Amino acid sequence: MSDWSDVSMLGEVGALRQTTALATGQRAAEVPFEQIVRDHGPLLRRIAASYEADPERRNELHQDILLAIWRALPSFRNDSLLRTFLARIAHNRGVSHVAREASRPRTTELTELEPSPQPSPLEHADITHRQALLMEQVRQLPLGMRELVVLTLEGFTPREIANVLNLSPNVISIRLTRAKAMLRSAFTAQD
Repeated sequence: MSDWSDVSMLGEVGALRQTTALATGQRAAEVPFEQIVRDHGPLLRRIAASYEADPERRNELHQDILLAIWRALPSFRNDSLLRTFLARIAHNRGVSHVAREASRPRTTELTELEPSPQPSPLEHADITHRQALLMEQVRQLPLGMRELVVLTLEGFTPREIANVLNLSPNVISIRLTRAKAMLRSAFTAQD
């Protein structure tokens, strides 16, 4: 994790080291890559962190930045500070990374602790099969009982069914009890 409290100090130290390394007459391409990474690594990590919040992807971005720097170092002409050259490469890689990530479909990590609220395919098939059996048995009922069962399955109360069919709630309850008994016996006969 990067610590932003040392930004000014690291910037000064990095510039000092760059000046020291390049003051000896070495071109940036002649400075060992490991030394460049050591001197400017914190800067590059902070730039990567500004473009990616996920630690794993941030590490990938940092590696991508280092690879781009390694490839671009031979073309560095010393017409600017090495630090600005590196920051420009890191920035360009960061922008490319954000554009690439924006085009990816959003995914979420699945854990075993978060079961799906949806039924499994097997449960879904079982539910569908039971519903088909129920509808088949409901179609076998006499018309007067079929109406009551269908309205009950739709969530109507006996009082509401009584209002729909212009019957008393007691008659509805008695017919529903008989219809349920017929359905139970039909299901028991199938098992």
